[in-house]
Amino acid sequence: MPHCTKCGAEVAPNAQFCSTCGQPQPAPAAAPSWQPPAPTAQSGMTENTAACLSYVLGWLTGIIFFLIDKRPYVRFHAAQSIVTFGGLHIIRIIVGMVFGMGFLFGGYGGYGHYGYAGWGSLGLGIAILAIFSLLTFILWIVCMIKAGTGQRFVLPISGPIAQNLAGN
Repeated sequence: MPHCTKCGAEVAPNAQFCSTCGQPQPAPAAAPSWQPPAPTAQSGMTENTAACLSYVLGWLTGIIFFLIDKRPYVRFHAAQSIVTFGGLHIIRIIVGMVFGMGFLFGGYGGYGHYGYAGWGSLGLGIAILAIFSLLTFILWIVCMIKAGTGQRFVLPISGPIAQNLAGN
């Protein structure tokens, strides 16, 4: 049983004041115990790593990191990934449909009423989609490198939209 620091009278273990003299008593020492760390809203990785990973699978990982990570730098790059690569995916589908590239390329497949595929030839469609895919790949690499090195790389059209979406 603890004793008062002023008069020496016995006090209850959790008493804040002595019942005899009214002297404030020191707080009881808390028993040390292991506590699991509190859950955090972040993903547990550095901002640069999370921002870089938000580009890995294009708009899909952008959505994932936009929802799970609340840090402004990561949210911006996740939003930019959603807007940029989501928009480029839609453009790719439309171009595939125009040239009748088939379902895998976003087209409807088959030939029109007059015996030709879409508005152009199949070879021209494949060439346009190949160039478009190469430019998208280069942009993807640049975005991942810039985000991974800590640079806030704002793309011309989708960057301001991503800033508004992320609230930056």
